[in-house]
Amino acid sequence: MGDGVKKVRKRGKWYHELVTFLKAQLSAQLASLVDFVVTVLLVKGFALFYLYATLIGSVVGGMVNCAINYRWVFADSHCKSHYIVMKYTFVWLISIALNTWGTYFLTEWLTQMAWLNRLLSSYIDDLFIFSKVVVAVSVALLWNYQMQRLFVYRNLFGNWKHNINEHEV
Repeated sequence: MGDGVKKVRKRGKWYHELVTFLKAQLSAQLASLVDFVVTVLLVKGFALFYLYATLIGSVVGGMVNCAINYRWVFADSHCKSHYIVMKYTFVWLISIALNTWGTYFLTEWLTQMAWLNRLLSSYIDDLFIFSKVVVAVSVALLWNYQMQRLFVYRNLFGNWKHNINEHEV
């Protein structure tokens, strides 16, 4: 009977992780949509240099992502909001740097390849959009989700205090 309980608990944790991941991806997609709309609007509508537009889009998208994640994705994290804001800001600043500079370097590298420019120009008006998609997906999966799951929305200090109190008894 003990083994059956362990299997249910493992499946429950696995299921919870899957649901959290899917909710986080939905949140990230919505934030990315906002990010891309702002970026493209600034580039196409206001002729802002794509590097600056990417930075502004990342900031706005990050704000949307943080709000959705706090209220919906990781709502059961039991972390105080001011700790989440501090940790999210740290992760977010690195994310913005990765997105902004990743888009810039990939765009500049790809523009030096004439054959690729000819190929992609049939499908994409501006090469930076392709770069932004590649970088945004990579950063979202490899940095943002992992750091939010393991650091931002985890009550590290609360667990630490709880573990110390258990050992004192």
